[in-house]
Amino acid sequence: MYTKPEDFAKSGFNFALFYANTTFDGIERLALLNLAAARSVFEAAMSNLNTLLGAKDVQSFVAIQKELAAPSIEKGMEYSRNVIAIASETKDKIAKEVESQVAETNAKVSGLVEKALESAPVGSEAAVAAVKSAIKTANEAYEGLNKAAKQAAEVAEASVAAATSATLKAANVVAVPKTAAKKAA
Repeated sequence: MYTKPEDFAKSGFNFALFYANTTFDGIERLALLNLAAARSVFEAAMSNLNTLLGAKDVQSFVAIQKELAAPSIEKGMEYSRNVIAIASETKDKIAKEVESQVAETNAKVSGLVEKALESAPVGSEAAVAAVKSAIKTANEAYEGLNKAAKQAAEVAEASVAAATSATLKAANVVAVPKTAAKKAA
């Protein structure tokens, strides 16, 4: 089967549509998450304000304020996890499609090159070998870059997970002195 330039253009156009739709889907999901988070923050703030207004003295006000802080931190962490999940899913969909497009394009280009090289004049074996070597080197470079990008993404995700864990532990440490203070009293 002969690959025409129009096939490359159509493939590129289809990928652009896929990319735009996937990106818009991720943006839409983030917007809905942000709206839900804004509503939740507003409702929690009103509830917390009513609770704080019920404090009888400064000590009870401070105690209530500390009790209200832990759920807010947990909600913030959950929001962060959701944002990261949406971004990661969107990135994964696009990366998978890019890999597929690159593999398809490589196959088409290799087919075109092979067809062109078959009709190369006698005595051009060195040039044919050089072209094949260049294609092989380009493919290996792409695979190396792809592997490095995946490793970088894994490191970033692990760093976010570690930061989330550390934040939750820090929030629990903040809650522990409150409990210890009650026991001491």
